[in-house]
Amino acid sequence: MNEMKLTTCHHIALIVPDYQAAYTFYVEKLGFQVVADHQRATDRLLNLRSGTVTLEIFVKPDAPQRLSYPEAQGLRHLAFQVPDVAAVVATLAAVGVDCEPIRHDAFTGEAMTFCQAPGGLPLEFHE
Repeated sequence: MNEMKLTTCHHIALIVPDYQAAYTFYVEKLGFQVVADHQRATDRLLNLRSGTVTLEIFVKPDAPQRLSYPEAQGLRHLAFQVPDVAAVVATLAAVGVDCEPIRHDAFTGEAMTFCQAPGGLPLEFHE
């Protein structure tokens, strides 16, 4: 059998209902850079990058809402590794993004927190 070696994530694709809310959140508040922005026949595609993380943001106002509670099968959350969770929480608070209280991973003891991205996707910041 062939060995498949997946060495890195190429991109993460997200669907959001509102272009301006997504742009404000990911670009202005999280600091992603715009790589491309295309208005297409069926949606708008916003390609963003921060470091080695690439996001494809599909803007589809009529897409069904994400089920978060109760959790459904599929993507549970998107997690970013950061050097200092408390600093991230302070930076996000300064631009109006509320995070959950910082807690520690039960297995690793590492600090982590969550916030909600436009469209309801939970984002985790983890040391």
